[in-house]
Amino acid sequence: MRCRRQKAFTLVELLVVIAIIVVAGSFLVPNLVKELGRAKKDLAKPRMSTIENAVARYYMHCKVYPEGEGPEALMALVDDPGVEGWDGPYIKASQLTDPWGNRYIYIPEGQVNPGSFDLVTYGADGQPGGEGDNADIYND
Repeated sequence: MRCRRQKAFTLVELLVVIAIIVVAGSFLVPNLVKELGRAKKDLAKPRMSTIENAVARYYMHCKVYPEGEGPEALMALVDDPGVEGWDGPYIKASQLTDPWGNRYIYIPEGQVNPGSFDLVTYGADGQPGGEGDNADIYND
């Protein structure tokens, strides 16, 4: 019988391939993370627009804006708050959450939108202020 030698990768060849993958990944991963943060930031405004439309429908039916301030006030769009004319729900509860998993904040006396209301998300860190992915985002 003849012995056949099987062809296979050597350990050195495998280590070279792994090193190439690691080096390529070190360049790609930071860019992917940066793009993911930008995508979430870009998604926050359209979600605010959906909430603004729900508040407008609430106002049309009830002739008042939701009472209170903060994330809890927006629950009047989901659950009947006992206000005359309520004909909701106007939005799903899951739509009141920003792309980072935090609830949007309702401010009835708008500072950014005088004479109306403000919606705000505090960005990735969920804290007021910040820059980049942590920057506050307000409705227009």
